[in-house]
Amino acid sequence: MDKKIVIAHRGASGYLPEHTIEAKAMAYAMNVDFIEQDLVLSKDDVPIVIHDIYLDDVTDVAIKFPKRARNDGRFYVIDFTFNELKTLNVRERFYPKTGKQVYPNRFPKDKGNFKLHSLQEEIELIQGLNKSTGKNIGIYPEIKAPVFHQKEGKNLTEVVLKILSDYGYKTQKDNCILQCFDAKELERIRVELRSKLFLVQLIEFSEETNQLKHYATYANGIGPWYKQILDKKVNDKWQFTSLISNAHNLNLKVHPYTFRADNLDEFSTFKEMMQTILVEANADGAFTDFPDKVLSFLQRQTTTIK
Repeated sequence: MDKKIVIAHRGASGYLPEHTIEAKAMAYAMNVDFIEQDLVLSKDDVPIVIHDIYLDDVTDVAIKFPKRARNDGRFYVIDFTFNELKTLNVRERFYPKTGKQVYPNRFPKDKGNFKLHSLQEEIELIQGLNKSTGKNIGIYPEIKAPVFHQKEGKNLTEVVLKILSDYGYKTQKDNCILQCFDAKELERIRVELRSKLFLVQLIEFSEETNQLKHYATYANGIGPWYKQILDKKVNDKWQFTSLISNAHNLNLKVHPYTFRADNLDEFSTFKEMMQTILVEANADGAFTDFPDKVLSFLQRQTTTIK
C-alpha cells in the first residue's frame, strides 16, 4: 500500500461497457492494482456487479421486461432473480429517457453481447487469472445503498462479507479493499461485524470532509471526489484544500474518484489532471475509467525519479 495504486473504476470502463466481465478482463490485462466491484442484491440474494440499484440505464430491461418497472418508472435489480438478470444485455451507460450515451465516444451502445454477472463469478475470474499469470491483482468491492437494501428486507453487507470470507478475503493482507459511502454502515462493518479488511470511507459531500477524525477510528482510508481536493488556481497553479494532508496526518490513505480522460472539467489535459492530483496534491491512488493511461503516467514518473 506504499506505492500509488491504480483502481480500475468499473473495470476498464473507458473502453468497454462498465462492470462487464470483458471490462474486468481488459483491466486485469492492463496490470492494475485493484479492480472495482459495485454490489447490489438480486431478488434471490445474489450480489450483482452493477453500479446502481437500477437496471434501465445500462441494460435492455425496459425492452425485455416492460411491465416490471416500479411506480417511479425505474427498473430495480432487486426485483429480478439472478436467472432473469442473466437474460439482459448490458450496454454502454445511457440516459433512459433519451437513449443517448452518457459518454458518446466510448463503446457503441447497441453493439456487442455483454451480460451481468455475480460477485462470485468476478472473484473467480480474478483469482483464476492470478493463478494462471502469477500476478496478485486485488478486488475493491463497494457496498451499494445499504439502507435501501435494509428497507427491502435484504442484508447486502452480510451476504458480501460471507462471500469475501469464503474466497479468502478476511484481513488487510488479503488484497481486498472494501468501500462504502454510508458511514454508519462502514463503521458497523468494522465494529459490529468485526471485519478486519482494509476499509475505505467514500466521501460525496463537502461537509463530510470534516469527519476525518471519526472516520479514522474505523477506516483505513478515504475515497473523496477529486474536486474536494482542489481549492483554486493562483498564477495558473492549483492550490489544494487540506483534505489530503489532514487524512495523511491520521494515517488514512486517499483514493480519489474518478479520473476520466473524456471528462476533464477543470483540466486542459488528462496528464494535467494526473500530475495535479497524484503528484502535486500527493493522493495515494486513483479510481479511473482509463487505467492504462494512469499506469503509463505513473511509470513515467517512476522512470523520471530514477
